[in-house]
Amino acid sequence: MPSMKTIKRRITSVETTRKIMKAMDMVSAAKLQKARARLAASRPFIDETRKLITGIDQSDEVMNNPYFKQRRVKHTAYVVITSDRGLCGTYNTNLTEKVLAHINDGKNEMIIAAGLKGYEYFKLRGKRILRMYPDVSETVFYHDAERIAGYLASLYTSGEADEVYIAYTQYESALTHTPRVLKILPLTHRPEAEPIHEMRYEPDVSTFLDQAIPMCLNAIVYTALIQSSTCEQAARMISMEAAVDNASDIIHKLTRTYNRKRQAAITQEISEIVGGADMLEMLK
Repeated sequence: MPSMKTIKRRITSVETTRKIMKAMDMVSAAKLQKARARLAASRPFIDETRKLITGIDQSDEVMNNPYFKQRRVKHTAYVVITSDRGLCGTYNTNLTEKVLAHINDGKNEMIIAAGLKGYEYFKLRGKRILRMYPDVSETVFYHDAERIAGYLASLYTSGEADEVYIAYTQYESALTHTPRVLKILPLTHRPEAEPIHEMRYEPDVSTFLDQAIPMCLNAIVYTALIQSSTCEQAARMISMEAAVDNASDIIHKLTRTYNRKRQAAITQEISEIVGGADMLEMLK
């Protein structure tokens, strides 16, 4: 059995850990609020950007555009958005396992890791990693999305990748996060069933698409980055709350054990004193 000194030392250690976890919980909660505000603010821009693509007609110019053309798939690229740090529960594991299950080994898959944890996961499993983007998970900037989307476009147009997927975690609520694997290239043409009004493109549809498609890809990647960042902070906040509760339970159990041992030690001392007094009485 551990001594009272050992138990006391462990209680102090767990209390220190609990304070750290509580501070991390508060930081994550503050970051979550900022991420949710950023996500809400980005939605109008993202929705309008998508309408630029979904609202075009099904003309030959559209269907012959390289971003819409279907190819025989030989090489598949996956953009995997994870965190750079741990302590966020199963956030990274749920996404990386979903991507691994989605990968078809016959397509010569390639990984673009946005986040250190995804890079480590697929590197350990011998997957081909083309590029790694660190420090984009917590503080998301639009130029990060532009860099990643530009690289994906170059992969696709050069023929190095025949299709491109983006894997991210979709934010539903603070407690619900859904890992998703979304195909982003080639683009799927889904014209609106009942367009509100006829669209005119100047100078022509082809020139418009050359400008609009990169912007649409930027919006898709930016959305995935923001969604993942929000989920990461929510997952870390929940994980830290659970850690604080567990630490409190451990402290409660250790304190009870310490008090029992202390009481037993006091009782033993009293018994020894009484026994010694009785012995002195007998010797008189």
